[in-house]
Amino acid sequence: MDTTVYILAARSRPHTQDADAAQPRDLGQEAYLRLKAAIRDGTFRSGARLTELDMSAWLGMSRTPAREAIHRLEADGLVSHEPRRGLTVTRPDHQMMVELYVMRESLEGTAARLAAQHANDTEIEAMTALVAREAAYRGDAAGLSAINQALHRLIHMAAHNRFLLRGLSSLSDTMTLLPTMLGDPDRVVQSHAEHRLVLEAIQARQPPAAEEAMRVHLRSAQRHRLSGFMQTGGDGAV
Repeated sequence: MDTTVYILAARSRPHTQDADAAQPRDLGQEAYLRLKAAIRDGTFRSGARLTELDMSAWLGMSRTPAREAIHRLEADGLVSHEPRRGLTVTRPDHQMMVELYVMRESLEGTAARLAAQHANDTEIEAMTALVAREAAYRGDAAGLSAINQALHRLIHMAAHNRFLLRGLSSLSDTMTLLPTMLGDPDRVVQSHAEHRLVLEAIQARQPPAAEEAMRVHLRSAQRHRLSGFMQTGGDGAV
């Protein structure tokens, strides 16, 4: 492009920083993201009561964005109405967990199969590093949970399918309602072995084997979670 034309074109565009500064904050969106993150990290656990007044104070905002955020979380299924208590962070029950794992097996199995086809070398190297790091975090449930989530997210991304990713993102939000199982030493060993099988199939570029390994992993996780759920009578961490 001619230098004069380039300068004139640049002058005709609004200054990006000024334009950004002129945009009003979307307080409803901000409140929604902050509350969803608080549910994800356990600040507000399953069964915690959420009122507009309390959430407004916690957010440091007026009640309007707090109300909007709570309504959106309710639409996501992360917040539910309990008789005599009002809106609370959803308490997962047996049926909800069964339904979640049915969808996880289907969608994450597909993600693993597509990752075996489409993951690039950098993505596979990152998966390999995450699986290797698991051994160093045994006994650290929070650290293992973070690695586990990162590994699954990376496999989702490595599928390179935007439509699959949307479904997985919604599912991942709901899964945050369930406590980690990686405080159980037996489950830690089993999960690591299952992750290695998924990784090996992806490394070998074997889509059917990658999908089956992921499905086996999720069935195993479901059995462990439901067993713990029944042992606690459906009330408490599993």
